[in-house]
Amino acid sequence: MARRKKAEEPENHERWLVSYADFITLLFAFFVVMYSISSVNEGKYRVLSETLESVFQSPKRSLDPIQVGEVSRGEGPRVAEPGKPDIPLSDIELPEVPDNKPPVPERMQSISELGQQLENVLSELIETDDVVINEGEDWLEIEIKSRILFASGEAELSGEAVPVIGRISDVLAQVANPLQIEGFTDNQPINTSRFPSNWELSASRAASVVHLMDEFGIDPVRMAAIGYGQYRPIASNDTAEGRQRNRRVTLVVLGARDSRRSLDKFAPETMQQFDNGLGPIRPADTVAGGVN
Repeated sequence: MARRKKAEEPENHERWLVSYADFITLLFAFFVVMYSISSVNEGKYRVLSETLESVFQSPKRSLDPIQVGEVSRGEGPRVAEPGKPDIPLSDIELPEVPDNKPPVPERMQSISELGQQLENVLSELIETDDVVINEGEDWLEIEIKSRILFASGEAELSGEAVPVIGRISDVLAQVANPLQIEGFTDNQPINTSRFPSNWELSASRAASVVHLMDEFGIDPVRMAAIGYGQYRPIASNDTAEGRQRNRRVTLVVLGARDSRRSLDKFAPETMQQFDNGLGPIRPADTVAGGVN
């Protein structure tokens, strides 16, 4: 039986249209992508620009996680008490200090007069117990609670702290009394790359206040930054309220250049009394001259 011969299909000369259509589709997609890239959202671009600028120009920040609440401040998750976020000094508008600064005051003012002036300008903060003023024979203590100065575990001043330090500086800039700025912490351990211990944290907090007072026109020669760490408590560290009281910065105004403030109120028997649960010894019982 003879095999039937299959008829040959005619050659298709239009096959190039398939490749051409694919090429045109890809070219169209390419130009769509290029157009979407070239159309910049001005709002998003501004946010990106400001973010990059703040990263490269703002002061060094801690690499620790954002903290919420209160737990121990060691390695691992750290949590801080709720409050207002820190605002770097570079983002806060400070009053301009003229180039021709007035001469450094040479007049020492009495402790009682300074105490009265500071009580007047800080009256509302004294009523809310955010600021406590203690007066001795030849020194004046302005104790500022850390909740209006710093977030837990941080040494950067909050925006709420700036006007408070500004009011104090306005009074102290008019006199020549020496100043000691002292930082204190609670006994919760901290171990970060920036603050290996509470010594560094307390000293950095005191230094932050010194820098801000310098910006407000206080002569740096008059000031000293001191860090006491956790070793000068004024309340028991066994409770959250006590730890809050121990986290503080104290501005000490001395009556003369050779004046010294006694630290008897932080004597070992006082701290032992906290450990025994007996409560604090009143400063007036331990400091010569008494404290108001």
